[in-house]
Amino acid sequence: MSLGATMSPNLTPEQLEEDSHWWFASRTRALMALLDGELANDRLQVLDVGCGAGNMIHHLSRYGTVIGIDNNPLPLKVAHQRGYDARLAEAERMPFDDQAFDLVTALDVVEHCDDDLQILQECHRVCRNDGLFAVTVPAYQWLWSGNDVINDHKRRYSRADLHAKLAEAGFRVLRMTFNNFFIFPAAAGLILARRGADKEPDLATPSTDQEAYQVEMEPTSPPVNAVLTAIGRLEAALLRHVDLPFGTSLLCIARKEAHPGAEGG
Repeated sequence: MSLGATMSPNLTPEQLEEDSHWWFASRTRALMALLDGELANDRLQVLDVGCGAGNMIHHLSRYGTVIGIDNNPLPLKVAHQRGYDARLAEAERMPFDDQAFDLVTALDVVEHCDDDLQILQECHRVCRNDGLFAVTVPAYQWLWSGNDVINDHKRRYSRADLHAKLAEAGFRVLRMTFNNFFIFPAAAGLILARRGADKEPDLATPSTDQEAYQVEMEPTSPPVNAVLTAIGRLEAALLRHVDLPFGTSLLCIARKEAHPGAEGG
């Protein structure tokens, strides 16, 4: 499930829930497990599309120099407080030259866009030939819930959906795996039960992008957060060796093909 985090205008970097919440921590560990298997260079040019307050800029910096972009100025203020190079820009029209980056990431971004192919093609444009692209998206349209509505998602993805979009944009899939594998039965059961009871979580809707950084998460108690974080660590360790067959999110590492429309792998 793609969940967001509340951020008030006065929030300091140390207070960002994104840095400690199990969902973000698990996604970060899973992504780094896959990228570590493909990257040995620490002098790359890296772009994080939809960087928010810069949490992933911090983690991606192990691979080189990182620039982040986001279309919401509020979280960018926090990214700037943290000393990150984070810029206000639209993912559909990035202010960068062709083939400017060795690694491009778009983590839970494309599901928000009316034209997801346009975003993927723009990521392809700014990625160098043979460069890498990392993308995460919410999985399975049948898992659609109130969280998707609140987070302004346009869709969820199957493996086939994501693979086809990436191939059309010109990327060749290297690895595609699900994430949140161990919690999937419980998460899916909860969503289906709520749907059957016509009862969705009471989440506040931000009135404008300027007033909130994404949206409120369902609260997680510290003990539950600790357990789910530990499960995320286990999944990340497994992902260094195998792909997971199902989960609430999809994570993919792909390589840029020079000519869009190339077959995916």
